[in-house]
Amino acid sequence: MQPTRYLITPLMEGFEWFDDGLQSSLKAAGWAPVTRSESMVIMHVLTGTNRPADIARALRLSRQAVHSTIDGLVEAGFFARVDDPEDGRIKILVLAERGMAMHNDANAIVDGLVAELEARIGKRRVRALREAFEMDWGSPPVVPVKR
Repeated sequence: MQPTRYLITPLMEGFEWFDDGLQSSLKAAGWAPVTRSESMVIMHVLTGTNRPADIARALRLSRQAVHSTIDGLVEAGFFARVDDPEDGRIKILVLAERGMAMHNDANAIVDGLVAELEARIGKRRVRALREAFEMDWGSPPVVPVKR
């Protein structure tokens, strides 16, 4: 990573390092590649955001784009649509059997990526990253621009 004054740049590069390592490792394990959009939908569902409208809002994408991505993931057998227990008019996403198998492989890969990162930059630094990102940062502020 190149030094920069913008924190968002190494944050994005760190995310891409993990995502690229995960995608490459899944491919090496025999899984078909998934797009970044599919990967983002999968991560949101795994962290508890399972309503398509909520996923679209979180990703700042149109509902149509998210539904298209979800349709591909359902067709590929990663997710199933089931009735929302809170509102039967809405369908939510749950992992299907194939999705659970990929999730298990992905968990093992992510553990390996973390171990590799610890070897490269040190356990203390990885622990500090985790602690910083797990803190409650509050809502993003609106920063006024001085002109």
